[in-house]
This record gives sequence, C-alpha cells and structure tokens, in this order.
Amino acid sequence: ATTYTVSDAVESIGFGRFQLIMSALCGFAQMADSMEIMLLSLLSPSLVCEWGITPAEQALCTTCVFLGWMIFSPVWGWFCDRYGRRTGLFLSSLIASIFGIATAAATSYPMFVVLRGCVGMALGGTTQTATIYSEFLPTKNRAGCIILLAFFWAIGSAVEAVVALIVMPILGWRGLVVFSSLPLLVFAFCSWWLPESARYYVARGEKDKATKVLERVARYNKKLLPEGDIVLHQTEQNGAKQMMKPTGILALLSKPILATTLLVWVVWMMNVFSYYGMTLYTTKLFQSTDECHGGSVENAHENGTSSCVPLRHEDYVDMITTSFSEVPGLIITFLLIDRIGRKRIMAVELFVFGIANYLLYFCMNRSLIVAILFVARAFIAGAFQAVYVYTPEVYPTPMRALGIGTASAFGRIGAIITPYVAQVIGDYNLVYATLIYGTSGLIGALASFLLPIETAGRQMMDTH
Repeated sequence: ATTYTVSDAVESIGFGRFQLIMSALCGFAQMADSMEIMLLSLLSPSLVCEWGITPAEQALCTTCVFLGWMIFSPVWGWFCDRYGRRTGLFLSSLIASIFGIATAAATSYPMFVVLRGCVGMALGGTTQTATIYSEFLPTKNRAGCIILLAFFWAIGSAVEAVVALIVMPILGWRGLVVFSSLPLLVFAFCSWWLPESARYYVARGEKDKATKVLERVARYNKKLLPEGDIVLHQTEQNGAKQMMKPTGILALLSKPILATTLLVWVVWMMNVFSYYGMTLYTTKLFQSTDECHGGSVENAHENGTSSCVPLRHEDYVDMITTSFSEVPGLIITFLLIDRIGRKRIMAVELFVFGIANYLLYFCMNRSLIVAILFVARAFIAGAFQAVYVYTPEVYPTPMRALGIGTASAFGRIGAIITPYVAQVIGDYNLVYATLIYGTSGLIGALASFLLPIETAGRQMMDTH
C-alpha cells in the first residue's frame, strides 16, 4: 500500500495561505511576549521612585519572572508533548495575561514580585509557538519563517517603548502594565484557530486526526495530500508507536545526542543572558551620571543624591532606536542562515556581539555609545533567533517540545543572573558589566562552533 509521512505531506502542500495566517498569529504571540519582557527594563525606574527599592531589589523584579520561566519551561514542554501544543499555548497565554493585568493592582513590592513571578511561570509555555509553527513549515521555508517571528519580537520591543512614552506620563507604570498584558489575552483566544500539530498526532498514534489536520492545511493552500495512508516513517513497524512515546528528559541526555544537548544549553544560556542583559543595561547606562558611557550629569543635578531617576524623553527615543536595531540583525541572519549554516551564523553573530561590548569599555560620547549598542543588539538578536531555528530542527518530534522547553529553561538561568550584572554590578561600575557581556558573547560563539550537528537543509525528524 502507498504511504506517506507528515514530512512528505508538509513538503507536498508547501508554503501558502495557511502558513501566512499562522505566521501572523505566531508573530503576534512573539510581539506580545516581547512587550512583557521589554516592560521589565521600563518599570525599574518607576518602582524605585514609588517604593525606594535598591538595585538588588530592582534586579529581583526581573529575576522572579525568569525564575518562574526557567522552572516551568520544561513543565510546559512536557505538557505540550503530552496534551498538545495548542492547548499549552492557550493556557499559558491566558494565565500570563491574567497575572500581568493583576500586577497593576500590586500594593507593595513583595506583592509585585510574586505576581510577576506568576507571569514568568506562564511565559514558559508561550515559547512553544516555535514548536507548533516549525512543524507546519516546509524545509526550504523553515529558517526564514522562524526568523520572521523575530521581526515581530523586535517590533514588540519598539512598540513597548513607544507605549511607555505615551502611557507613562498619563497613567504611570500601572497603566503600562495593563496595556502590555492585553496582547497576550488577545492571542490566547485567537490561538484556537491554530490546528494541533499533525506530527504530535502521528507520534501518539492518532493518524485519523493527523490526516484531518493536514487536509485542512491542504485546503487552505489549494493543494492535495499525497496518496495513501499516513505513517510515522516509511519503514514503520508495529512497535513504532511504543517507541515514539515521549521518553522524558533522560532522552535528551542519551549518548547519541548528549553533546548536542549540552552545547545547545550553553548557547541558549549565553544568548538569553546577553540579549536580556543588553536591554536592562541600556536603561542603566542612560540613567547613569557617567557621560563616558551614555549617562548624563543632568541625572545627578535633577535628583541630587536620590536614586529615583525617571527615564526622560531622550532615553525613550534612544531605547526605541536600539530596539529597532534588531531588524538589520535579523535581516543578516535571514540572508545567511541557509547559506553558511545555523552553527556558523550563531558563532559569528555572538562573536561580533562580544567585541562590540568590549568596545563599550572605552570613554565615548552618547551618539557613539548608542551606535555600538545598536550593533550589539542587532547581532545578539540575530544569534538568539538562529538558536530558535536550530533547536526544533535538531530534536525529533517526541522530544521536540521538551527539548525546546529544557533549552529555554537553561536560557532562563542566564536571564536570572543578568539583572544582577546589568543593574547591581552596573550600578557599582558600568565597565565591569560590559566586560562580562563581552565574555559571554565569546563563550556562546565557541559553543556554537563546537555543535556536532548542522541542520541546514535537513527535514525535521520524527524519529531518532
């Protein structure tokens, strides 16, 4: 009898109207996530003014979000492998938006920290947009489409800065928190348009459901499915269904893929540490009184000895500028990721990021500082998105969501540490922080170079 796999069907159906709609939905989810994260760097100055919190307490505001994210990313990955990608996305987005809006009602610093920690727990599940999205993409379109999601992320960062510029003077930080949480609420209900992953259904032995999903995709794209019955893989045996059940985190550490998993974790950690660190560090630079590193003596004159230094109009404008810097970085990644491969593009971009940070050691005027920050954020954004392309490609379907969830969890270790570098060490000495970020870029570049598997041009695997 004639048979075909999900990969065969996805390649046959190709890229069309269905993937365009899915790109818009998943892109909107990325934008919503980005706004929640960019919010963290914008809130700290206002919280200092309202509750008089210390630099360490400022860092904890960010750390609590990423701690929740780290702990629950593997949980959401397991949930999505067990109960479906779409269900996990709906629940995580809904919970994140509810706790996000609730944050606006926080009456004390401890209450604020707890509520933001709950937001972080839920955000650990929204990263699964990359999983479900990648599983519907043909091989030749996969890298470019996943990078497309990063354009939405970059837009989200810039939009958040624009919203802050408009909302903060009128409604304060509480109004900004509410506005920042609404997009996730909208996505939670829009996510039900998304079909469940056909690869997920086949891996669970529910072939009829997988066929219906693929028929729906084919209708949207005005294409026909291959003839025959759907199978797990072309040499499917009776025992395949048992083999394809999710095998847990130990499978990620099994001998054939152990080196890849460990290096992927390092690359994620350095990417996340560096990417979010630069967002927080930019705010710290602009708030400082060090004119050599982007600050202004006006900050001291206007506030005396107080640590309450509200962001000025100029600061918001420069933050919008550096947020848009991610766009050229993503264009570079888009153009080169298939030509030179995932490993090389990550290694090159992390290396350039590291060197750019070392340059911040030197005394320069603010315009040059903004230009270097522009370059640094461009390349770390490109590297971060390249690892989002690489990770779902390197793991087979039964462990793909768990693989991304676990890698994301290790990435959040970097995110937990980075506020203390950007805000605490940066408050003590701006130069120390930039040297640490430069070194993290070089470590990430080395780990990327050492990855044993290149996934460019390879179909997504449904089995080991």
